[in-house]
Amino acid sequence: MSFAIPRRRALAAALALPFLAVRTAAAFPDRPLRLVLGFPAGTGPDLVARLLADGLREAWPQGVVVDNKPGAAGFIAAQEVAKSAAPDGYTLLLGEVGQLAMAPSTYARLPYDPAKDFAPILEVASADFAFVVPASLPVSDMAGYVAWAKAQRSVFLATFGAGTPGHFGAAMLASAAGFNGEPVHFRATGDAVAAVLNGQSQGMFGTVALVTPHVRGGRMKALAVTGPARAPLLPDVPTVGELNLPSLAFSAWFGVVAPAAVPEAVQTSIEGSMRKALQGQALRARLEEAGFRPGGEGRQAFAALMRSETRRWAEVVRQTGFQAID
Repeated sequence: MSFAIPRRRALAAALALPFLAVRTAAAFPDRPLRLVLGFPAGTGPDLVARLLADGLREAWPQGVVVDNKPGAAGFIAAQEVAKSAAPDGYTLLLGEVGQLAMAPSTYARLPYDPAKDFAPILEVASADFAFVVPASLPVSDMAGYVAWAKAQRSVFLATFGAGTPGHFGAAMLASAAGFNGEPVHFRATGDAVAAVLNGQSQGMFGTVALVTPHVRGGRMKALAVTGPARAPLLPDVPTVGELNLPSLAFSAWFGVVAPAAVPEAVQTSIEGSMRKALQGQALRARLEEAGFRPGGEGRQAFAALMRSETRRWAEVVRQTGFQAID
């Protein structure tokens, strides 16, 4: 009989858990949320995060604080949310393709597991790339570029770092077109852009939003875009599909994930608010004006995207022979 009271209490607590979760979700959020990202202010991920935070004002009047935690290719921020954040839904990560899909294949000792440590919430936006070359290069289209590149001993292709979409895009282009491309990795985006502008590098995959001002200013030539359709900012530039280079169809995508242990009901609440915000014309228009394709697909679709992209980039890494980074 001495064990009866504790057992009743344990049973009562277990029965109360579903009701507690529902009550927590109904009251969520009752204080500001923190949206962590692994990149500095002024970058593409930062712009996406701030546009999303602004778009959530109506749904979440408590506010969303964008917390920039740059460093180690975004892994510091991802590790903090995966391993240190309380699983209550008040700390979220705006992750990108590198952190959530490429990292398992490109880093030998990753401090988190995207598939196990995160609960996918929603894809927010994606950014297509454009392949650009110096304006001084004597080519006017991709066919001319490939012919020129094949005539060179080696072609230097600028990237924003080893293991990034631009790096693998350059490797895939050189492989598909049959020329010798040498990736040149830069730590700063501005340095990579400058290398193309001054002819030090003879090509680069940069996001459409990043390169458009230089293309319009006549300082770069855009030869192809990697999206499924022509980019509104560069409507005269053909897609890689039009150029019969389907393997080069890729993008940088950004999505919100939560610590895996966040209650299901809270995940559903966050997903609903974010989907509603992204269905609004105001937020979609602002993302498009900034050069992004708005997302809005929820948890199941985003989880499927993460799985398929992880498989896709693992195969790309294998084919390129890229060595995993410690």
